Amino acid sequence: MTIPTTGSARVRILLVDDQPLVRASLRMVVTDAPDLEVVAEAGNGAEAVQLARELRPDVVVMDIRMPGMDGLEATRRIVSADEHCRVLILTTFDDDECVYGALRAGASGFLVKDMALDDILGAVRVVAVGDALLAPSVTRRLIADFSAARPSTTPAPATPPAELSAITDRETQVLTLIGQGLSNTEIATALCLSVTTVKTYVSRLLSKLNARDRVQLVILAYEAGLVTTSR
Repeated sequence: MTIPTTGSARVRILLVDDQPLVRASLRMVVTDAPDLEVVAEAGNGAEAVQLARELRPDVVVMDIRMPGMDGLEATRRIVSADEHCRVLILTTFDDDECVYGALRAGASGFLVKDMALDDILGAVRVVAVGDALLAPSVTRRLIADFSAARPSTTPAPATPPAELSAITDRETQVLTLIGQGLSNTEIATALCLSVTTVKTYVSRLLSKLNARDRVQLVILAYEAGLVTTSR
């Protein structure tokens, strides 16, 4: 566990990975970014939970598979303790179920370890401002995988559950398209709306459904049976 000193208003990052080389590579790139800083590093989930509690970072970049407490449990504990802290899962994306579990635990998205380092920093900035990192192509893959895994004897609900009763028909349309992995621009095109209007609908959905971010909207759309896919 490494705890450097800090005292700036930049986006404060906690790096969590049991591979020192991964942490060192990220730290090296962050050092050159004027708006980001690494406030601490941890090699397992237990250390991450402790450091997050002590330092209250803005973003935690979290590995999934680590000795002791894994990234899923650490994410759950960190998000439960601090609603303002965002977690980005760092994964090889070889286990969709694990990624879905991370999103259910409260992660604001996930990264692939072979992404360009600059892209990872860009993702950190996205979630730091309260958005979620869910690339449309990846969202579609996740939804397809879990829809295929749904037992044939357990059909999707014919009508949205009670928690969706407060949203309008148009908001339901937007939520459905979010669940299908469409971006705001794609939703605007599909519904003949402006991107600004779509953003307004997304904000309303987040508020009405008490959702943390876009990731949770995707999960709600899937679990409500609004999303149907075929492989």
